[in-house]
Amino acid sequence: MVASVVTSEPADLRAYMADNPAAVIEDVARQWKVSPRDVIEALPPGMARLGPGDGFVPAMADIAGWGEVTLIVHTEDAIFEFTGEVPAGEIGRGYFNLMQPKGLHGHLKHDNCGGVAFVERPFMGKSSAFVAFLNQGGGIMFKVFVGRDSSRELRADQLVRFRALADRCGAGQGG
Repeated sequence: MVASVVTSEPADLRAYMADNPAAVIEDVARQWKVSPRDVIEALPPGMARLGPGDGFVPAMADIAGWGEVTLIVHTEDAIFEFTGEVPAGEIGRGYFNLMQPKGLHGHLKHDNCGGVAFVERPFMGKSSAFVAFLNQGGGIMFKVFVGRDSSRELRADQLVRFRALADRCGAGQGG
């Protein structure tokens, strides 16, 4: 649960996230009246790396080859989760279009991406790793989580690709 004391001082938020690294980013952002990007940047050292928004298309192209992942869209009113393969996409008519007729498909406003965050942290008692596509206002467009194996551990092959993608996208330490 997010603390009821709200302050927007960066040092206070960093201290809060140091004590609560598994907190739900969107919930903390609402409670502290900051952007989700601010919360990601406040994670303890080594938990978040951020790259520029122009990493959107290369990141999505790479993720399309990872196999089964979980894509999450978290709004104030709902949390949508899709587990499966992210399809390849291409730019057309101002959107990055996911090119498959069934399953996950749609049209993503890639030009609104203001950053790509690579987050590794504990969550619900387990290690987690995800790519967060951040919009120009610091909100989260959507997140793509590294998949889990039959033992519910992060897939080692995807974790290697996740870290290599962060390196290629120029992701530096947050905060």
